[in-house]
Amino acid sequence: MSLENPDRLNIIVEGSRVLGDMITDSNLRIDGEVLGNVTSASKVVVGENGRITGDLTCTDADIEGHVKGVMKIDGLLALRSKSVVDGDITTSKFEVEEGAQFSGSCKMNNFISTPEPSSETTQEDLIY
Repeated sequence: MSLENPDRLNIIVEGSRVLGDMITDSNLRIDGEVLGNVTSASKVVVGENGRITGDLTCTDADIEGHVKGVMKIDGLLALRSKSVVDGDITTSKFEVEEGAQFSGSCKMNNFISTPEPSSETTQEDLIY
């Protein structure tokens, strides 16, 4: 069964509060509150009323609510119009809708490194 399978979705519903760190291999939707670090090998969605106070590490993230902490996203981070993020971000892809609030620094890690020239590298290999 794939980790992206909707049957493998973890949901923290509105009105729920989790105290402590969360670790999951599958998708996670947070409509309640998490006071602790969240780590997922898949996508994390923080709903409009969702809140994370702690670090977020995952493959992709879609933020509609509040996150206060360091975010390390391997793929796409999307900040929706009502999102509020307070903390530093490291991501490969970054999408920000008008109205989103972000306070912190952002480091993009999607650069393509150029190979080191070797003794076998020709001038034609160095032309982009």
